[in-house]
Amino acid sequence: MTLWQGIVLGLVQGLTEFLPISSSGHLVLVEALTGVHFTDVTVEVSLHVATLGSVLVLYGPRLWGITRGLLRGDGPSVRYAALLVVATIPAALIGVLFHRQIEERFHSLTWLGVQFVITGLILWLTRGPRGERALPSAGAATGIGFAQAFAILPAISRSGATVAAALWSGLTPVAAAEFSFLMAVPVIAGAALLEGRQAVLNVAAVGAAPWAVSFLVAFASGIWSIRWLVTLLQRGRFHAFAPYCWAVGVLTLAYALWHG
Repeated sequence: MTLWQGIVLGLVQGLTEFLPISSSGHLVLVEALTGVHFTDVTVEVSLHVATLGSVLVLYGPRLWGITRGLLRGDGPSVRYAALLVVATIPAALIGVLFHRQIEERFHSLTWLGVQFVITGLILWLTRGPRGERALPSAGAATGIGFAQAFAILPAISRSGATVAAALWSGLTPVAAAEFSFLMAVPVIAGAALLEGRQAVLNVAAVGAAPWAVSFLVAFASGIWSIRWLVTLLQRGRFHAFAPYCWAVGVLTLAYALWHG
């Protein structure tokens, strides 16, 4: 891996992991358009760890507070932790049961273009009055969980689907972002562990400098993208990403049709 590839990979992972434009969809698209396949499992694992670090830097204190409250039997902390578990179950089940089938059937450029368009529609439908709730109900948490499960499709944004579902359930923008990103912790950690089973840390083969740069760029850009996204949510501008997703979707479909 060259230094520039490390920078590009770090930026793509750090920005698209949290912005509602789909990280996996962009990686599949970049691979299809450039012919460059990012198959080094060591790099994938390290990038997941970097973006997990981004979440923990910003939401670690909140997660630690929930954990301490859970150990003390504090009611609000127990309820929040239970809601996070409820919201995580659908994606975990669907990921385990149907991950291979989805990879085989929905990674074509045509499907990718359709999914980008759907992501744009989801984001556009978040326009409207802001909610006032700080915590979802059990039913709403389940709905947010199924939104995360839907995002197992490569170009359906996980953050886009979960934040949109949280907003539709009546959560405030800040609460919606917090719930979505805390949900991301087990998802990102799980992905790193699953890929890590096949990884052998061989920095010499990857290149120490590109590997380190990709990690640092993913970590830093992840922090920036989370902060920017929360700012846009507070301004009621979450739907501003919709035109970008539509443009990428239409161009992807056109490319797919042109190349048969």
